[in-house]
Amino acid sequence: MPNIVVPELGESVVEARVAKWLKTVGDRVAAGEPLVELETEKIDLEVSADRAGVLASIAHQEGADVKVGEVLGVLDEAAAGTVPARTPPHPPAPAVPDDVRVTPTARNVAKAHAVNIEAVPASGPRVTKGDVLRAARPVAGPEAPALRPPGAPTRRGEHAPTAATQAPARAAAPGARAETRERMSKRRATIARRLVEAQRTAAMLTTFNEVDMSAVMDLRARRKDAFQKQHGVGLGIASFFVRASISALRAFPAINAEIQGDEVVYKHYYDIGMAVGAEGGLVVPVLRDADTMSFAGVEHAIRDFARRANDGTLTLEDLRGGTFTITNGGVFGSLMSTPILNPPQVGILGLHKIADRPVAANGQVAIRPMMYLALSYDHRIVDGREAVQFLVRIKELIEDPALMLVEG
Repeated sequence: MPNIVVPELGESVVEARVAKWLKTVGDRVAAGEPLVELETEKIDLEVSADRAGVLASIAHQEGADVKVGEVLGVLDEAAAGTVPARTPPHPPAPAVPDDVRVTPTARNVAKAHAVNIEAVPASGPRVTKGDVLRAARPVAGPEAPALRPPGAPTRRGEHAPTAATQAPARAAAPGARAETRERMSKRRATIARRLVEAQRTAAMLTTFNEVDMSAVMDLRARRKDAFQKQHGVGLGIASFFVRASISALRAFPAINAEIQGDEVVYKHYYDIGMAVGAEGGLVVPVLRDADTMSFAGVEHAIRDFARRANDGTLTLEDLRGGTFTITNGGVFGSLMSTPILNPPQVGILGLHKIADRPVAANGQVAIRPMMYLALSYDHRIVDGREAVQFLVRIKELIEDPALMLVEG
């Protein structure tokens, strides 16, 4: 009987957690039908049956950590034609119309909870598992907590603690301060580990500068309507910083490199990671060959990443690699921060809130839209001089965007 195994999970991902079994022992399974949902440090993914059969056994229950190649369960292919299908515990949900885009997990969860998926509002372009669970959740009274089905996400991408991971509930004594205990998601645990690792293994320093955003803001104001009409997407500031970063990386190639053993590997391509603060934790999807992308291409890609990060449809390929990262804490109101490296990269650019501030301009005090920039870098291969000049180069390009066109 064929085994159901943990598939290859992508670059550097070797472990996953069993988030939810979509089938139970004895269920008939069609080829290509999702069997189990796995949670990894980067994304959630489904493991599907590669042939028709009956789920004969489950080796790892929900909440168990498993490694690539490990057996999750056994599929009895011979029994596919002899064992009758199990009666579903709930009546099936109505068929989904062709014009509604629904994730496979959402479809299964809708059936399990007898939810009419046609009536489920989508939080994005597709109906996701989180959308279905929110629709299935009863409305809580003023003093009653909202109920969640076991394994349902508390936030998109984070599963509620199961009986194996949640501390027993106890009635709080009058005046006591209540606590709850919840197991870290794979993504949050990996973020914690990598942040500590980055500070322990790299000689990380940060240099700061500030940039006058007047020219970019004026250009956006003049061109935003025409740009939107022509390309179907708004003109944000991210595309300016992607283009400026690539120009600066060409001038200072050590910041686009990485250390492998006792060698420095210089990258002659520019895969720019764009940090996205999804509800389940930070993810960094990558703009491949960003130096070949137009402003419109960058804006479309970033908006697509943000949407798919929130509805849980990013793929491992979206997150693989990257030679340099840009993170924008300004969207959350951060005025200044120190970004942490994304190993094995040796540079990360932090953008911040644009705020009107008085500055000296042509011998007078003027109010300008200013932004603080931060570059964290690995001092093992990037000198302070290079880091400072890198930021100065970005400042020059943002304050005079025509240079990006003139210099290509």
